[in-house]
Amino acid sequence: MNKLLSTIFFTAGTLFIAHTLQAQGCVALRGSGATCMMAHTDESPDKWMFTSGVRYFRSYKHFKGREEQKERVAQGTEVINHQTAIDLALTRILDDRWSIMVDVPILANARSSLYEHGLVNGVNKYNERHSTHSFGLGDMRIAVYRWLLDPHKHSRGNIQAGLGIKFATGDYDVKDYWYNVGPNGTKELREVDQSIQLGDGGTGITMELNAYYNFTTRLAVYGNGYYLVNPREQNGTRTWRETLSPALANEAISSVPDQYMFRGGISYTALRFTGSVGARLEGIPVHDLVGGSGDFRRPGYVWSVEPAVSYQVGKTRLFAAVPVAFVRNRTQSVTDKERSTPTNKVNGDAAFADYVVNAGISVRF
Repeated sequence: MNKLLSTIFFTAGTLFIAHTLQAQGCVALRGSGATCMMAHTDESPDKWMFTSGVRYFRSYKHFKGREEQKERVAQGTEVINHQTAIDLALTRILDDRWSIMVDVPILANARSSLYEHGLVNGVNKYNERHSTHSFGLGDMRIAVYRWLLDPHKHSRGNIQAGLGIKFATGDYDVKDYWYNVGPNGTKELREVDQSIQLGDGGTGITMELNAYYNFTTRLAVYGNGYYLVNPREQNGTRTWRETLSPALANEAISSVPDQYMFRGGISYTALRFTGSVGARLEGIPVHDLVGGSGDFRRPGYVWSVEPAVSYQVGKTRLFAAVPVAFVRNRTQSVTDKERSTPTNKVNGDAAFADYVVNAGISVRF
């Protein structure tokens, strides 16, 4: 039974990683916090779980569709995002089937570019690279979970459903200085890019399904699905893209997009260590499930191979995972389609990371 619980608690740790959607560069996926896929048994006196995790990545490779724009790096015109997020999540086990979780993300971002600092109608006469930054509280989330099968009768495998609310607690109108954009090349305080805003400005509904099955006390499979419904179409935050080119007038305001994540894989436990490997898909859709999908967004998705490892010490578990991207696709947005013609397909670009580093700690008490 201890090995079985170890496998389930490892799944809880990796789910913290799974459900903190990485902002894969310019495709602005934001953290959604941990979930509580852990055993709810009357035998355990532990009714709380605290999880803290950090993730970091550097995005710089530009894609239009699935085609990498390698000339951007060669010419030194790539946009470079450094993004770090710390998630603090507290879960309360209510009984053998129900639990509730609250997640608080803290974000620190830096964005280095040429085009935002003096580009006018495709020409940057200053040719200077500068950075903008954001730091603070992200969008908080609270969620309720329930095991669909009786844990006492289905100890080898189970399915968990979750429903939550994502609050617009993160600042979605963060400003920093853009250089060479004012009169005579002076700097101006403007809104930072959508990809490093602390929040999206929308109050959303999160839906989750988590499942596992233990073939033995050591070998198990897992699967997770997450979708954020953001009914709000746009948040009123100016992008300044219309100043880069008149053709971008329909992208002057930031959109509030939906988000999704799906993953699945296999795990193996030996002594206090558990390792897993699986596939992971995450992205922003072109069209939202509810509400409009216009204004500026960078839709796209990332397929990754996700190896992970954890180590159990008493009621404490240390975990780490490094999803490595093998498919990156910046899909055609609604505004791209509006500017397209029968002879000219417009498809904006986005910068993606090669990999994301996740690490954290989970404590039961």
